Amino acid sequence: MKVLKFGGTSVGSPERMQEVAEIITGISGKKMVVLSAVSGTTNILVSIGEFCANDQREEAIAVAQDLRQKYYDFVRKLFPKEDFASQNTAFVDEIFDNIEQLAHQKYSDQVAKMLVAQGEILSTRFFTDYLKMTGKRCEMIMAQDFMTLDKEAEPDLKTTKVKLDHLLAGQKENIIITQGYIARSAAGGIDNLRRGGSDYSATIIGAILGAEEVQIWTDIDGMHNNDPRIIKTTHPIARLSFEEASELAYFGAKVLHPHCIVPAQMHEVPVRIKNTMDPAAHGTLISAEQEPEAVKAIAAKDHITAIKIKSSRMVMAYGFLKKVFEVFEKYKTPIDMITTSEIAVSLTIDNSEFLKEIKAEISKYGTVEIDKNQTIICIVGDLIAERKGVGSAIFNALDEVPLRMISYGGSRNNISLLVAEEYKKEALIKLHEALF
Repeated sequence: MKVLKFGGTSVGSPERMQEVAEIITGISGKKMVVLSAVSGTTNILVSIGEFCANDQREEAIAVAQDLRQKYYDFVRKLFPKEDFASQNTAFVDEIFDNIEQLAHQKYSDQVAKMLVAQGEILSTRFFTDYLKMTGKRCEMIMAQDFMTLDKEAEPDLKTTKVKLDHLLAGQKENIIITQGYIARSAAGGIDNLRRGGSDYSATIIGAILGAEEVQIWTDIDGMHNNDPRIIKTTHPIARLSFEEASELAYFGAKVLHPHCIVPAQMHEVPVRIKNTMDPAAHGTLISAEQEPEAVKAIAAKDHITAIKIKSSRMVMAYGFLKKVFEVFEKYKTPIDMITTSEIAVSLTIDNSEFLKEIKAEISKYGTVEIDKNQTIICIVGDLIAERKGVGSAIFNALDEVPLRMISYGGSRNNISLLVAEEYKKEALIKLHEALF
């Protein structure tokens, strides 16, 4: 079995949805298709929830009515056959009547999650009926009937597998369709996967089913070797290891969320990034295989805050770093990079929500300096930190770029540099010229 995930832009119009149907039917064997909501829908549903949270019911209803009309148009264009058009128009009314009922209820986190889930429910119903209208045999299963979260709101793979195996046991069709993003909480309510959304759904499903391959279909032909918005001569990377892909995803490559790689890596299920607009393109294959190449790609992560703690109490002391790390643990703030000297430690965070509280607490241990508007530039490759000449090529290329921090040797697949955001473009261009 292959698991095929299509994002919001891939199903963003009736024409795109028809193209996705052609792609799926052109792939042999059994397939499980995971769909996102039509592009733009989730943001609108979130805004409806925000209006409800602020007790602006009339505004919420007005936005919902406008979206209902757009879906009427979508249905008319997708279904030329009157019976399918009328059935799906009635389904649109059913969904938006539910949305308006939710908007009139007392707002809660559960109401917000139920609102957001309607986007995937609409797209999968349309797509299933379109395939049936064109003579394709398929079935739809609901994600909330198998995708399960534990008490920590993390995917419960064991329970999910039991439920999914049960649902699939009676399925004879070669095309099974389900929703991405949607899940059910440990308490039984509608929930979602948050980080990674539909991509996460696809890799979880692929992992627990032992799929031949998970294909993430998007609007770009794989992970590129640099930021194509800045470097016009980038190219997609044919192959990456799970470790390399994780580094790139975490440090700025937005094609795939880093959490999505974890289930696939655990079960060694290959993940391929494919382009819906160019189905013939190879894309990027992510697998357990390592390819000995010095540098594969460069990525950049913006909105980084650097924190430096300087204290004479660090000298010949133990336990100092533990106390510092406990502050970040208390405020659930992950650390990206860290460097130390005998009297100082510098680290970076990408979430500054609790920066004021963190600074107040770590000031007990020394002088604290904070630099905002920083960028982490990540150079990724197989055994990159162990290869001769890579370090000198990087530092020679950036001889005129001030480096705030360097992380070299912490990972076999990554060298990270911290620069002020104003130097990001210059650094990416110079590194690209030097390394590719």
